Order: sequence, then structure tokens, then C-alpha cells
Amino acid sequence: MQTATPAPRKAPRPRADALRNRERIVTAAREMFVEHGPEVPLDEIARRAGVGNATVYRNFPDRDALVREVVCSVLDRTGAAAERALSETGDAFEALERFVHISADERISALCPMVSSTFDKNHPDLEAARERVERILETVMNRAKVAGQLRPDVGVGDLMVAVAQLSRPPAGTACLSADPFVHRHLQLFLDGLRAPARSTLPGTAVTMEDLRQS
Repeated sequence: MQTATPAPRKAPRPRADALRNRERIVTAAREMFVEHGPEVPLDEIARRAGVGNATVYRNFPDRDALVREVVCSVLDRTGAAAERALSETGDAFEALERFVHISADERISALCPMVSSTFDKNHPDLEAARERVERILETVMNRAKVAGQLRPDVGVGDLMVAVAQLSRPPAGTACLSADPFVHRHLQLFLDGLRAPARSTLPGTAVTMEDLRQS
């Protein structure tokens, strides 16, 4: 007599409270990494998130995994903001402005440098998150150029360098004190991106690949 082969079991979906705990941990880690740098004790992150240490380690087995998740979540949110703006208004330059200002609010320039030589900066999750943002920005900037809104001699690399330099100093170095001036200076930069350009930039448009090779 043959016995029926049991159907493969599907992996259980995470419970809603488990997902909420994970999100609280990521939010608390993002805040504390910005305030104190990536070496902030994990038990302090657990305390701010309102969860136990075991919950942190159940979700993130080590510090690298938590830093990586924080950076990926920030990249995803900034890219999604640009996509939403583009779909809501159809105005490519407005989508570009939304990305720049939300990147500053998300502390993207304070968090992304954490993925340094100490961490696996080539982890597949990070690579995928970076590629998504770059793809979105390429689309937005190309549309803005075609519409005559964006000067033609700038690239994604130019944008990211300026955002990093104008928004935040490194994490843990009183970067929050720059808040009153950040959006003012970013808007001055954005106005300088508008077409028609009033000057000719030296060199050629900078790509993300140029930045990676520099």
C-alpha cells in the first residue's frame, strides 16, 4: 500500500506583531545610528524600540545585518518617494526635488557611509537597493531632461555627491544641528540644476559608476 506524499508546507507568514517589532527596531536603530554612529550598543536600540534584546537578535543576528537593513530601508523609502511624486504629478523635476529633500530627512548621507570596509558593502540586499534607487533616479532625470526642466550636463553621480555634501555630516557628529540650513541649501542646489543652464560645467556628467571607481 502506497502512502500519499505530504504536500510541502508553506513557510508561515510573519505575525503582524512580529512585523511591527521589526519595524520599531529598524526605526530606533536609524535614529540612534544617526545620533551616535554605528557602534551604539544594541541593548540601547532595543530599549528605544521598546522590545527585548532577544527580539533584536531574533530579527538581526549581528550588527552588520541591522546596519544593512537600516540603509536598505532608507534607500527604498527615498526611491519610492520619487516614484510616487512622478506618478502623482507627472512632473519629473518635482519628483527630483522630492527625492533630494526626503533623502536629507532620512539622513541618507549620514547612514550610507556606515556601509564601509567594516561591513559587506557588496551584500546582495544592498546591491539591489542601490540599483533600484539608481534606476529610479535615471528615469526621473532623463524625463526631466527631455521635458527641458533639467540641464543636460548632470548625471546621477553629480546629484548624489551634492546631496551627501549639502545634507549631513557623518553620523554621531552632531549632524542634527545642521537641520535649520539643510533644505535651504539643497533648494539652492536644485535651482542650479534647472534648464536653461547659466554656465558650462567642466568635465562630463558624473555617473554612479564613476563614483564607485574613484
